[in-house]
Amino acid sequence: MEPRGLAALIVGAILIGFAPIWVRWSEVGSAATAFWRLAFALPILGIWAARERRDPAPPSRHWWVWMLAAGVCFALDLSAWHLSIRLTTVANATLLGNLAPIFVTIGAWFFLSERVGHSFFTGMTVALLGAWLLTGAKPGMDPARLRGDFFGVATALFYGAYQLCVARLRRDLGSGRLLLGSSLASTPVLACIALALDEKFIPDTARGWGVLMGLSLTAHVLGQGLITYGFAHLPAGLSSLTLLIQPLVATFAGWWLFQESLGALQMAGGALLLTGLYLARRSKPRDTAREQKPRPASLVT
Repeated sequence: MEPRGLAALIVGAILIGFAPIWVRWSEVGSAATAFWRLAFALPILGIWAARERRDPAPPSRHWWVWMLAAGVCFALDLSAWHLSIRLTTVANATLLGNLAPIFVTIGAWFFLSERVGHSFFTGMTVALLGAWLLTGAKPGMDPARLRGDFFGVATALFYGAYQLCVARLRRDLGSGRLLLGSSLASTPVLACIALALDEKFIPDTARGWGVLMGLSLTAHVLGQGLITYGFAHLPAGLSSLTLLIQPLVATFAGWWLFQESLGALQMAGGALLLTGLYLARRSKPRDTAREQKPRPASLVT
């Protein structure tokens, strides 16, 4: 195990764990916030992609179709997650977004004929039970919070689809070019969503611009970049477990900065959800586990 890889993964997970705080502080709409997050990151991602060692073999014929699909899914993922953060608690939005590995494995099983072990179905059951306890409706609950929880689950679904596209693109492209390409594809989609929803697009103050730049640099450039580095130097199982730091950081930050609290039932649900995700992530596709390389599997990024 490489200490630098583990350190990079931990720091990256912590940085992404604070992403919901930046979103809450943003002066513009949910999709507009996601747009600026990617837009400010594009020049740095361009430098990363230009410096990346290129494989001698050319990309496959239809790689651009997968890139467009990845961009659309990532745009929908960020839009849903940022909206969820504003409608429900930071803890719920982040924990529910972590259901993505469940959808990834189901998608790989259904579309790619990858078989999974019994531990996946056990973990999925435990995680879904935890999600139900975490978001369970009760009399007097704010309907907006339920909508926020729904968008949290939608976040996981869209991010799961994005990860399946990334898994296909990793056969042809390095991490830098992949992140640059998917971000380029996502940016105009996010602009269209923000305009269609008539969201506020331009911050009013210098602080508002600073928040957007902070989100872009910490979550998208440093957070994703460090996690990508960590996944390349550590076993996939340890990497996935370490990424569970993200929802814990987000939950603590929500409690510290926004006085959000969790009841005993919700705390139990969150613990069950994390346990279920750990069990599910330990289950590897039987047909492809030996040939697949470790790849970024972080939260919403």
